[in-house]
Amino acid sequence: MPRRSTELAPVHQALICVALPGLAISSSQGQLTGQGLEGFYHRGRRLLSRCQIRVAGLAPLAVQSRMISADQACFTATLRVASDTGPDPDVVVERIRRAEGTEDITLRSSAQRTLRLPLEVALGTDLAEIGAVAVGSSGRELPATVHGSGLRWSSPTGGGPAVLVTVTPPPMDALASAGLLRWEVELPPGGRHTVRLWVRATDEGAGRAAGNGAIRPFAPATAQGDDPRVGPILRAGIADLQALLVRDPGHPSDVCAAAGAPWRCGPAPAEALAAARMALPLGTGLALGTLRALARTQLREPGVTFGKLPGPRRQTGGQLPPSCTGVEATLLFPVLLAEARRWGLGRPEVVELLPTAERCLQWLRTAARESLYIPDLGPGGHQRCETQAHAHRAALLGADLLDAHARPGGGELRQWAEELRRCFQGDFWVEDRGGGRPAAARTADGRRSAGLGSGAAHLLDTGMLGGGGRAPGLLDKVRTEHLARLFGGPALDSGWGLRSLGVKEASYNPFGHRSGAVRVHETAVAVAGLAAAGYEKEAASLIRGVLDAADAFDCRLPEMYAGLQRVEGGIPLPHPAACRPAAVSAAAGVHLLATLVGVRPDVPAGTVTLSPMRSAPLGEIGLSGLRVAGQAFSVRVSRLGVAMVEEAADELQLGV
Repeated sequence: MPRRSTELAPVHQALICVALPGLAISSSQGQLTGQGLEGFYHRGRRLLSRCQIRVAGLAPLAVQSRMISADQACFTATLRVASDTGPDPDVVVERIRRAEGTEDITLRSSAQRTLRLPLEVALGTDLAEIGAVAVGSSGRELPATVHGSGLRWSSPTGGGPAVLVTVTPPPMDALASAGLLRWEVELPPGGRHTVRLWVRATDEGAGRAAGNGAIRPFAPATAQGDDPRVGPILRAGIADLQALLVRDPGHPSDVCAAAGAPWRCGPAPAEALAAARMALPLGTGLALGTLRALARTQLREPGVTFGKLPGPRRQTGGQLPPSCTGVEATLLFPVLLAEARRWGLGRPEVVELLPTAERCLQWLRTAARESLYIPDLGPGGHQRCETQAHAHRAALLGADLLDAHARPGGGELRQWAEELRRCFQGDFWVEDRGGGRPAAARTADGRRSAGLGSGAAHLLDTGMLGGGGRAPGLLDKVRTEHLARLFGGPALDSGWGLRSLGVKEASYNPFGHRSGAVRVHETAVAVAGLAAAGYEKEAASLIRGVLDAADAFDCRLPEMYAGLQRVEGGIPLPHPAACRPAAVSAAAGVHLLATLVGVRPDVPAGTVTLSPMRSAPLGEIGLSGLRVAGQAFSVRVSRLGVAMVEEAADELQLGV
């Protein structure tokens, strides 16, 4: 059957190099054939779709492909060109492909005599947008012209930039009609020869395109411990977050994280705020850039949307209508600002952003006037369980932020939060023989949707107040315990992480992005909430599951993967359309490790509290090079669950 026009090309086996605005997407074979999503991209346009090499008339045999870093991949292939070597290859072909738009092709000889080999590189492009490529409607390859030491392509309509491929050393022959470049390579015994290709759009000038490599908002943190995976997971998370940074066009010094590659290479407000919040242990730089960039988008026209951050609708599967990411972003903004202040964001920066946070909180109070609960899509819309958790946290942390700067409104927010907490436990709790569960959502007339999934993890994420304390949650102790037991049961804990919908629910689909797949971000939220509430057994099971799953993904956690039950000897199944890397899953790795050591700073008060997981589920662990109060912070937790600060700013006192 031909692919439907709305079906995305699979990416679960692709090697995706990211250094936004650049992408390089490859199969494990290394050759770019123009099939599927393969190619070099810049700002969402495919600059080069085909890059195939032949040596001595032969296509090299691929033997290995691997990611070197978030923005580089290495492909190794072999050839047997001498007739007297038996079955052993005597030429190795190595290709280093980079998201910035360069590729090095290196030939290495193990032959006992000098080899003279023709090297051919066949190039082509369609200059298609990634959206068209994704659904198989990219069009035909364009004709090339010889340009200097390489080839050039232009759009047949004359619109958009042309593309240049330049090479070093210059080729001996260039055949534009076939997009072919040719060299005669001489390799002495043990010799090597490298050809470098540069791919660029003509509107970028002769040098490298301006990326975000020079902006590094993250501390060079490292992790060590009994579990050898903690170091690679932290390194991969930091590298992926760095690779996903995008600049605010009007203010290039402010960066935030794009949602993920290859599908969502632009900012998504809710995901950007969530990623910045989970990455606070690496410093407040990403939080500051994200808050500034989103503050400029805030709606300020009088009316019911005044103070809201805009955001698109998000599909949530078959069990509920779409949700509004703008609502989530509006409620996350004051939370991130309040917690960034605790981690050491400077007072001038907080004061600068405080008016935006006040307008977000004003929108919250306006939205809550018609009904106590916050609907996702305006009056009469569904009232989601996690939206009420976001709103409750925003009210309490927002009130704390207002009080700290002698601004009015804190008392009103706390009063509303108290009423919400009192009513929520009756209106959103569905009783059953097992002790009950929170409803996934509630309609305006009071009907409840009972489906339970990982979205309920946000009920456990209450947020950080002063002195390392946690804000109160919407659930009392008894209901929190019931939810913890549900998260630890087989209906939700897949063995690889928390399912986005329980297996007993009618709409369950193990590959459903919000109806059964494991979403790494929400599993990390659940782990942190369970640990803070004292349910370390359930938290430990989830964190071990995610780390075990990370083994199957080379410690580069995808946005999501299938929620099928873990079996002995099995591995998690990838989701064919999941972003990898994704900002929230990269930051989730940081959040999981930070939960293990339990760092809770209060820089305005000059204290930092440690609340590690006493069960030490991964044995001894140490995190070095974190940032608290803008300075290095290092902590170690022993196998007995005892934490010790090894490095901290002089002005910080260890709290209890």
